[in-house]
Amino acid sequence: MSVLFFSGWLDPSSVLIFLFVFLILVDLIKNKAPKNFPPGPPWSLPFVGDLFRIDSDRVHLQVTEFAKRYGNIYSIRIGQRIVVLNGLQLVKEALVEHGENFAVRPTVPLSEDIMLNKGLFGSNGYQWKQQRRFALSTLRNFGLGKRSLESQIQVECRFLNDVIDKSQGQPFEPISVVNNAVANIISCLVFGDRFDYSDSYFQTLLKLINELLYLEGGIWLYNMFPWLMRRVPGPHKKIFSHLGILTDFVKLKIKEHKEDWDASTPRDYIDSFLSEMEKWKDDAEAGFNEDNLCFCTLDLFTAGTETTSTTLNWALLYMIKYPEIQGSDPIFSCSTFEQGLTQIGPVKLPSCRNG
Repeated sequence: MSVLFFSGWLDPSSVLIFLFVFLILVDLIKNKAPKNFPPGPPWSLPFVGDLFRIDSDRVHLQVTEFAKRYGNIYSIRIGQRIVVLNGLQLVKEALVEHGENFAVRPTVPLSEDIMLNKGLFGSNGYQWKQQRRFALSTLRNFGLGKRSLESQIQVECRFLNDVIDKSQGQPFEPISVVNNAVANIISCLVFGDRFDYSDSYFQTLLKLINELLYLEGGIWLYNMFPWLMRRVPGPHKKIFSHLGILTDFVKLKIKEHKEDWDASTPRDYIDSFLSEMEKWKDDAEAGFNEDNLCFCTLDLFTAGTETTSTTLNWALLYMIKYPEIQGSDPIFSCSTFEQGLTQIGPVKLPSCRNG
């Protein structure tokens, strides 16, 4: 009798309704705001949280609007609960005066799956501190804060000008050549090489970097449902395939460096890291191994190229919109290159073996 009762009750629609209600209850319990948590929107949707309140085209304005409504310290749920600090003084107090309390980065599933807790951006804790310390000290050894990079920037500017001259005054799309110019300067720092603008393989790598960063910025669903997204197809799969091609390129460069590496005369970041591996071979937790070298080098190369080239491309758009400012700084291109590069640290470049 009981078997017949349950068999009649457990029809497919009932099971789906039960699972749906169960998942909603689990989501509500899991994401319930802790006691004394900063205020925020009074209610949010299951699973997606407050994502429906966010307008990607004016999110910078919404931050201020939420602060007026809930205070300069408020919370919002986008996949997971986050706390927003609005205003320079609050941010300074948190990150400077209480820096130790904010040193650990939040858990981001996509970042964990991609970087595997390696590199300069994907690592955390003790390993991140050691890698950050080493990167800063190494970049200072190559001339951090000095203008010694100016000559190499001028050399690269001449290559860039040659490409522009070949357009013979016809309209052309400058983003790719600007990216290539910036990437060459970063490449000389980390790889000791520059690449010709006609190098199709290098052009492919730059396109992969641009697409990789674009995809990472838009895959918010992955961080909300990592257990599901790891098992289903979609654009997020391209991130892993692109990363595989880029890491293969870096591994090849590391292999070439090891063949003629001289610890007494480091030529670039890779050489310096290889020397540091010998010093830290008894401390595996510090992350001085070849796998981490690959991710750290890739971080410097991708971040340095993307941030600096983006700055330059916006500057070009600004000059197009306001042509009256053109020519006001005769060394605009070189000085802007250097200002952009100082954002990631290196301002002295070893001699490039390829140009």
